[in-house]
Amino acid sequence: MPSPTVNSPTRRVNHPPALPPRPIDGQKGLFGRVLIVGGNPEMIGAPAFAAAAALRTGSGLLQIALPESVLAAALTVIPEAIGLALGPNADLSKLIEAGGHANVIVVGPGLGQSPIVSRRIDALLQLGKPMVVDADALNYLSKVKHWPEFSAVLTPHPGEMKRLTGQTVPTDDAGRIDLATHTARRLKKIILLKGHRTVVTDGHRVYINKTGDSSLSKAGAGDVLSGIVASLIGQKMELFQAACLAAHLHGRAGEIAGKKLGRRCVLARDVVDSIHLALGEGRP
Repeated sequence: MPSPTVNSPTRRVNHPPALPPRPIDGQKGLFGRVLIVGGNPEMIGAPAFAAAAALRTGSGLLQIALPESVLAAALTVIPEAIGLALGPNADLSKLIEAGGHANVIVVGPGLGQSPIVSRRIDALLQLGKPMVVDADALNYLSKVKHWPEFSAVLTPHPGEMKRLTGQTVPTDDAGRIDLATHTARRLKKIILLKGHRTVVTDGHRVYINKTGDSSLSKAGAGDVLSGIVASLIGQKMELFQAACLAAHLHGRAGEIAGKKLGRRCVLARDVVDSIHLALGEGRP
């Protein structure tokens, strides 16, 4: 099936926005509280990478809500995070309380798929908080016909985008922009379509990211990106602008890590460890 045609013009954004201001006398409550909901016994790295990336990008407070069987292990990887143990039941009241305290919620990294997971996602969507939706949360939403109203950045890779739209993602820029823009308008969400020359669009503005290389072609790199997006939203950036800047910083951190280690050798943790250098390139 061919890509849908966009019926109204879009405006190309050529440069990522500047970092949000960071007052020298600021305290942790000023820089955003992020809640990350994900993880399962087979995949604890994904939420840990997202958490580390969010904190490295400047978030003041970060909470990870994970199954109680893996929470302690995840907190050894990212001890700066606040833990929330989720039991074998949905634990919706605990999750809703944590979401109520958050400025932005990331849902999906390593989440898995089960009826309990579906109930948790549904509860989070009702909170009205800005969200970053990735991985298994995207796979769940691709099966839902009627979405509730919520503000979000969706971060699909081409396979997840195909599940969301029912269409194969084109390989050319024009086709990818067309599909992403149409989807953003239809869903009323920010689409961050991952890949070489990542496309970010709200359906009216389009940014094509020019940073990044095959240093990012390993598991966990997408989770790092989700954490960066959420951190910038928590620091009061508008969602589209946060997604644009996050794509740029994520790509630069990957390039920097690749230059240091060799592109084939870079791990997700190396991308996290290079965020500070990407942030420091001419930006306060």
